[in-house]
Amino acid sequence: MTMIPDFYTDEVIKRALSEDINYIDLATDLLLDDDAQTTAEFVSKDEGILAGIDAALRVFTLMDDTVRTERLICDGTAVSKGDIIARVTGHTKAILKSERTALNLVCHMSGVATATNRLVNACKGTKASIADTRKTTPGLRALEKYAVYIGGGRNHRFNLSDAAMLKDNHIDAYGSITGAVTALKAKIGHMAKIEVEARTMEDMLEGIAAGADVVMLDNMTVEQMAECVRAADGRVLLEASGNIDINTVAAVARTGVDIISSGAITHSAKVFDISLKVRR
Repeated sequence: MTMIPDFYTDEVIKRALSEDINYIDLATDLLLDDDAQTTAEFVSKDEGILAGIDAALRVFTLMDDTVRTERLICDGTAVSKGDIIARVTGHTKAILKSERTALNLVCHMSGVATATNRLVNACKGTKASIADTRKTTPGLRALEKYAVYIGGGRNHRFNLSDAAMLKDNHIDAYGSITGAVTALKAKIGHMAKIEVEARTMEDMLEGIAAGADVVMLDNMTVEQMAECVRAADGRVLLEASGNIDINTVAAVARTGVDIISSGAITHSAKVFDISLKVRR
């Protein structure tokens, strides 16, 4: 089962179902008998990493608690075209009403997991880990970050309360990196970390001197990042960020940075193709 609490997933599903069905399903409710029964299977039409199948199956039991579900493949498993992932059996009306919401969840989450996994594999042999960002779909952050984890990535902060990230606008508004970090350290709790966004090596060195826990190398070239890694000399965790994709991530990882964060793995992941096929 997913580590996401049921109450969170259930609220996401209920909102999605309310949006999709509104009052009635004109085709299903007017066409089929209430006692009609069927079995349907989730079939992969793509290759990658599965994520979200438990959330998808939960849609059916929320719609009708008599629907029986059978998960055949677990989240985190590599699937191929033609693989049967799961099976649902029960009232035909409930299955057809649940279909699109269930597929939207598992297809999106599997797309995120697959995109993450490709970056993770590209960085093998280096110490760099792949992390997500807060560039997530409103209302789906926990599910998307779970999919990143399933794909082999790590989670950045979930929200603004998790850690203090001093981005360029914070620094420009306050006046300086040193001043901002010093002022924040005097007020922040002992459990919270401070990350500073650096646009230049000078910014990075100032952040280190001020006592930042993490420095983000923002939109730097590979050459600039490599220079920063050498200058930092292990004194601080270095995070690379900004327009890093499957074509550039390996080169970035080889610079020696500790973390590579990517918004694209959540906001631009290609939807993984899975279909639900009713047995005739």
